[in-house]
Amino acid sequence: MRIWRENVPVVAGGPARPLAGKPAHGPVSEAVAGRPAALLRPLIARYSGYRQAGVGPARHRGLPSPFLTLIFTIHEPLVVAAHPDPRQPGAEYLTLAGGLHTAPALITHDGWQSGIQVGLSPAGARAILGVPAGELASIDVEGSDVCGALATEIHHRVREAASWQDRFAVLDEVLSARLLAYRRAGRPDLSAETAFAWGRIVTTGGRISVAALAEETGWSGRHLRSVFAGEIGLTPKAAARVVRFDRARRLLQRRAAAGPRLDLAGLAADCGFYDQAHLDSEFRALAGCPPTAWLAQEFRNLQAEAAESEPG
Repeated sequence: MRIWRENVPVVAGGPARPLAGKPAHGPVSEAVAGRPAALLRPLIARYSGYRQAGVGPARHRGLPSPFLTLIFTIHEPLVVAAHPDPRQPGAEYLTLAGGLHTAPALITHDGWQSGIQVGLSPAGARAILGVPAGELASIDVEGSDVCGALATEIHHRVREAASWQDRFAVLDEVLSARLLAYRRAGRPDLSAETAFAWGRIVTTGGRISVAALAEETGWSGRHLRSVFAGEIGLTPKAAARVVRFDRARRLLQRRAAAGPRLDLAGLAADCGFYDQAHLDSEFRALAGCPPTAWLAQEFRNLQAEAAESEPG
């Protein structure tokens, strides 16, 4: 789930301001990126710290992405008004773990929110969360419900930390210890075939067919779909769809930040869509609106998002 913050300018980088109480110099909005420790980088793409204070009520989109969502709030709880699965009722979370999904979530706040979002690869779900990514497909749960005391410890420690750098250091320390303990115990990872298939979907930008994946793994298409969905949370076809969308969204963001010429037809071709109409259709399904409407709603955040050095 990629959370987009609407309606306010964002300042990237720098030390954190005090997180509680009334802003000293008017509304505050921060977006700060952190790179995980080397041990964690194969499994965690990035840390994204955010803080809004006194900015007025707003809505956020939780967009489909190739990463599970792991959020540790700092003061205000996270309010999810609508989940990717409409059957799941809205709720508040101190920590949140969410699986891969193919529909947007809706997050709301009253002008105040703060936390850290961790972009977790499905390959790291067992080690970090204690469950395969497939168990969280299209749902969100309280983080402590899946990773127990780890979520509570991180939540408490990031609340007490004095700066974004210190908060990211807490994540490095706790998550590295969790990963090392998991490996020392010899507990299971993804099957080699599932890990290979996931890697091929990501590295090809979602442009590899299920038939090609089955041939390369040596599995039948049916067996691949069953095992892959159980471990990852999406079928190979749906996973490729999300990866294509995520790449198109990021490229669209960069083009919008660079200048007025978007060339949506060219973007569609570059990202493996049949044509611009196909691109529009996928944005409607996965983001809830076509690309131009998404830009109109989100453009104020794109420069800050670009400053956070997206994973490739």
